Amino acid sequence: MGWNSWDCYGAAVLEEHVRANARYMAEHLKDFGWEYVVVDIQWYQPSAVNHQYEPFAELEMDEWGRLMPAVNRFPSAAGGAGFASLAEYVHSLGLKFGIHIMRGVPRMAAHRRLPIGSSGYFCHEAADPNSVCEWNPDMYGACCDTEAAKAYYESVFALYASWGVDYIKCDDIARLYPQCEKEIELISDACRSCGRDMVLSLSPGPAPLDRVEHLKRFANMWRITDDFWDDWKLLRAMFERAQKWCIHAAPGHWPDADMLPVGAVRQCDDPNEWTRFTQAEQRTMITLWNMMRSPLMIGAEMTKNDAFTLSLLTNADVLAIGRESFCGHPVVTTQEESIWLAPRQDGTGVYAALFNLTDEARTVSLDAGRLEICCKEAAELWTGQKMALGKTLSATLGAHDAAVFLLRRDD
Repeated sequence: MGWNSWDCYGAAVLEEHVRANARYMAEHLKDFGWEYVVVDIQWYQPSAVNHQYEPFAELEMDEWGRLMPAVNRFPSAAGGAGFASLAEYVHSLGLKFGIHIMRGVPRMAAHRRLPIGSSGYFCHEAADPNSVCEWNPDMYGACCDTEAAKAYYESVFALYASWGVDYIKCDDIARLYPQCEKEIELISDACRSCGRDMVLSLSPGPAPLDRVEHLKRFANMWRITDDFWDDWKLLRAMFERAQKWCIHAAPGHWPDADMLPVGAVRQCDDPNEWTRFTQAEQRTMITLWNMMRSPLMIGAEMTKNDAFTLSLLTNADVLAIGRESFCGHPVVTTQEESIWLAPRQDGTGVYAALFNLTDEARTVSLDAGRLEICCKEAAELWTGQKMALGKTLSATLGAHDAAVFLLRRDD
């Protein structure tokens, strides 16, 4: 559970934005389980201004080909300090700090034949110029059958550990099977041997379902979709993805449905921009992410949160679903509706989520016998309302809306 800078600032986030959002999280969200503060892509690119990438831009790096924060955007990185000061500030708030990386070796480092620390290898030996990201040319992929590539990844993760990084989002890799399978293993090994615990998240999706056991072994999170934005068609399509992936969510490895585009998004384009999701669609999104136990990463400029957005992110009963349930899965899926169940881990009850997938109001119902629980009362977690449970569990929902109930087993 955390915040990521991409939805609101693209490649152009500044240190002041990160610090402000970290303070907001500590003051308003930490008590509800939110803890990671993640700086997304191109923090090493001095001239980044929005969600677009500047091809072949001059990047900041050290003498060993390791990317460094752009000092004009992250002043505390001056003098080779990197993200150490920013990470220390985030930690001082009781939170954890993360960064985005692209797989591979910086193109500039390879062209300049920079040494890889004291390993005796050089960046051009670690780089594969035939492995280039289709949408961002900053990097060459790693030449994974070389000791140089292993040395390079070990050197960058040693740097991240020295900064105090707790979370790595590695991009241009999750969907690139089989060509990047070995590179995932190199990254995972370097992450796990660096001397600091870090979450390893792989992007973008869709990751291939038939490689799930490899993903479970070498990563903690992996994206099941391409970039997810505030578009009902993308949210509607997530139900099919969630159905396929939900059985693989378990401690240590989590299918990732991507960030939550709530509140103030796309701030680098328009500081007045707000999510295009309706309130109903936002309830549906938060409910589905919790029922399938996806990681939860906020995409908003949180200091602009209105009362509704804050209420979404601080509903302790809804947020408990992801932590206290297991085996969340759909029991009904049609073009018009979806119904999910998720038993509580302590055996005391079950969560039941009802979704209206149509453009009109609709009553969604489930036969109470399918709940497999003896229960007389249901509590709806968004409204706090309690209702007697008869032969069916039902809710009349507006377009694209959701209700989620906790049904506690009778003593």
